[in-house]
Amino acid sequence: MKSNHDRDVVVSALKHAAPYIRLYKKRVFVLKAGGEVFASHEATRNLLEQVALLHQVGVRVVLVHGGGPQSTELANALGVPTRMVGGRRVTDKPTLDVTTMVLNGQINTRILAACRDLDLPAVGISGVDAGLIDAHKRPPMKVEGHEGEAVDFGFVGDIDGVNTDVIEAQLDNGLVPVVSPLSADRHGTVLNINADTVAAALAASLKAAKLILTMGAPGILEDRRDPASLVSYTDLAGLQRLREQGSLAEGMLPKARAIEAALKGGVERVHLISYKVPDSLLLEVFTNEGTGTMVVDNVATLTAAERG
Repeated sequence: MKSNHDRDVVVSALKHAAPYIRLYKKRVFVLKAGGEVFASHEATRNLLEQVALLHQVGVRVVLVHGGGPQSTELANALGVPTRMVGGRRVTDKPTLDVTTMVLNGQINTRILAACRDLDLPAVGISGVDAGLIDAHKRPPMKVEGHEGEAVDFGFVGDIDGVNTDVIEAQLDNGLVPVVSPLSADRHGTVLNINADTVAAALAASLKAAKLILTMGAPGILEDRRDPASLVSYTDLAGLQRLREQGSLAEGMLPKARAIEAALKGGVERVHLISYKVPDSLLLEVFTNEGTGTMVVDNVATLTAAERG
């Protein structure tokens, strides 16, 4: 039997969450989770339990997943070299085959299996399905922080357009789309696209209330070597300042570009949270304090409560 204190805690939590539930019911959240989350059964289950709770209170969740660590592991096992430039994977034909096996096979299926265990009605899809993501092969390009010749990223795509009809149909039927970022051009050439980039494009096209990026770090750090230097909130101008002072590097650079694209595309809030913090997704959504970094177009639009 629960003590009076336990009951008081439960009632207080429900009262605190109620305004947020009313605010976000039937709104779309796009959640991107990197492959490192799905390397652990415990981390996978913890994240999906939180997604299930959001789904149960009426939030329409779209989950976009990566698979970088697993792709590197399989590539190494098969003797396929891995090359990263500016936080992005160079994708030649053998690397594309590995990435396809990992993203559309291993990771997507494992997430769906975990969702079934939680009675979360999820369905797998990729950017190739029903023309969800229309892309073209990226031409050789100069990369920030890498001087010299332009880099040819191989079978890596840049997004031309998004057709969210298939996602919206799934959401309307009470399903949780689990999206692999693999996409294709109009001729059917499969292309690898950064999962943060795909998540930002989907969030903008779906007019999402939130884009939430989960990662190992607690959020954006003022000093990359100091976890205590967490930036609680910032805006596009602040993000540019952080980039210029060197706070954003390697894997954070694609995230910064995705954040900018999402906000400029009309997404109201972008959050960066750590999957290593217990219940970080629920705390970020249902409390003013949150656990990570919130990025908005302009901090002047934040309420006093949001500024903490």
